[in-house]
Amino acid sequence: MTVMTNENVKLITNPVICQSLCTMRDKDNDSQNVRIAARKITRALLYEASKNLPLVDREVHTPLKTCIAKDIDPDIKIIISPILRAGLIFTDEAIDILPDACIRHIGMYRDEKTLKPVWYYNKVPMATPDPKKFYVYITDPMLATGNSLLEAIRLYADKGIPQKNIKCICIFAAPQGIELIHSEFPDVEITVAAIDECLNERGYIVPGMGDAGDRIFNTVE
Repeated sequence: MTVMTNENVKLITNPVICQSLCTMRDKDNDSQNVRIAARKITRALLYEASKNLPLVDREVHTPLKTCIAKDIDPDIKIIISPILRAGLIFTDEAIDILPDACIRHIGMYRDEKTLKPVWYYNKVPMATPDPKKFYVYITDPMLATGNSLLEAIRLYADKGIPQKNIKCICIFAAPQGIELIHSEFPDVEITVAAIDECLNERGYIVPGMGDAGDRIFNTVE
């Protein structure tokens, strides 16, 4: 089920997502179970987010007759942009669903004192001769303060890509992060599986799942 919490926030919920969220939240589940749950949620979120892709009619020859079928417009450019490192969990599912997509990684880590993003990798520099034909999906399991996601959106918006063609796909989100994104980019749609209560003093989502990268990649100390 899709719940529109406001015009540009889609909360996707169904029993499989609910079960997978429960798995991800539980501190006693190991990284393998967390990864499997994250991939289940990712697939559901990507299917919903990709509804904005334009379609064209294509003639198809079935074993029985020729018919007209809908296909994704081959003239558009699809970009999946995971924010490293936790955003990598989305990549395999994204390539399966959208095999023609280009993967452009964004590397940022959060300064634990300022809660601001620190850049260390950027694979976004590219030409955009017709920005309206670009469709971007920025992936990050946690939309906490929103600072990193905001910087990632700017990379694409500054190239002239319309806000409505840029989507953020997250598993957990805090209200503060959503508010920050839409304060600057109100037309960027955010697709999420859970909107949690708040942020704590360290900028972590509560109740959340702890540090997503550590839980996914088994680096919890």
